[in-house]
Amino acid sequence: MERVGLHTSDYIALERQYGANNYKPLDVVLERGEGIWVWDVEGKQYLDFLSAYSAVNQGHAHPRIYRALVQQAQKLPLTSRAFRNDQLPLLASELCELTGYERMLPMNSGAEAVETALKIARKWGYMVKGVPEGQAEIIACSGNFQGRTISIISFSDSEQYRTGFGPFTPGFKIVPYGDAAALEAAITPNTVAFSVEPIQGEGGVIVPPEGYLRAVREICTRHNVLLLTDEIQSGLGRTGKLLATHWEVVRADIVTIGKALSGGFYPVSAVLADSAVMNVITPGDHGSTFGGNPLAAAVAREALAVLVEENLIDNARKMGDYLMDRLRQIDSPHVKEVRGRGLLIGVELHPSAGGARRFCEALMEQGLLCKETHDNVIRFAPPLVIDRDDLDWALARIEPVLMMN
Repeated sequence: MERVGLHTSDYIALERQYGANNYKPLDVVLERGEGIWVWDVEGKQYLDFLSAYSAVNQGHAHPRIYRALVQQAQKLPLTSRAFRNDQLPLLASELCELTGYERMLPMNSGAEAVETALKIARKWGYMVKGVPEGQAEIIACSGNFQGRTISIISFSDSEQYRTGFGPFTPGFKIVPYGDAAALEAAITPNTVAFSVEPIQGEGGVIVPPEGYLRAVREICTRHNVLLLTDEIQSGLGRTGKLLATHWEVVRADIVTIGKALSGGFYPVSAVLADSAVMNVITPGDHGSTFGGNPLAAAVAREALAVLVEENLIDNARKMGDYLMDRLRQIDSPHVKEVRGRGLLIGVELHPSAGGARRFCEALMEQGLLCKETHDNVIRFAPPLVIDRDDLDWALARIEPVLMMN
């Protein structure tokens, strides 16, 4: 049924009436995007400083990815994995050659990729490491956010994500983030993997101490434990490297990627590993009707090509350095710390500032869209296509908002 003449308040009222109350978005209703810009239903223009949590690293409605989507949609959107298609093998080879891993397993959402990685790690523990059946342990970090499935919230320490959803999946331990000694102390003969975000995005853009990733890599190798890194937000150029672990020249055993893997056009995720790990999965062990479909594969192939050929990874590093430096020069009584890497930046506010939400709402009024996380952190993560002039435009609005009472 077509509805005409609706305004922002009308759309919000409809969503509140008929939608589940599982998000608290800013009250802006968007209908169009191009590059770093989006427009609402009233025609107002905004600079997107969130990038759909890094899903649109390539910018909104990138024309190359759009063409790949349309061309493939006109030919063959879906086969299921009951049959082969001509796009998945090309994506698999291109993704593995780009990242240096031997194999990939395609899925749809980031949470699905994490669930897949957990299954691979557990089966590897039983088949290769020799852990007794049903005794595999996986260690994760406090403050993590890797999805909201039952198994994933089972290793979360956030009451918000856990309350009302038990009983939880056993087999997980939590250690402090950034503490390599705590990881080593928690490892037992039944430990099969350590799951970690190179930067905790949803946790407040928390960057671990220099050398932490190298230390946990050495510990995992020495104890025959798989290092599993969640690069769904931090990967694919967001931090100024292809993968955030590359900042410490660390290679994980299993990597999960998603979000920017499709440039925002379609849900696409993947798990990367070498054959010695991935080959524990055999036909029937795991799968997805849509995972690896030709439409997803064609979109992901072009999304990766755009990242590389348009030098977006290098641009993220350069523009991130500039933005971070300028943000740190703002002498606001509200700002406790500015931290991050590349174009994944968190501005932590003092508790006395009254929470990050009001600053995000004020920035929205000034034409800049961002979002709070963990109450007191403003996350700045614009598309990687942004240039210095656009950052200056944003900073001209950010500084007075950060100085407000």
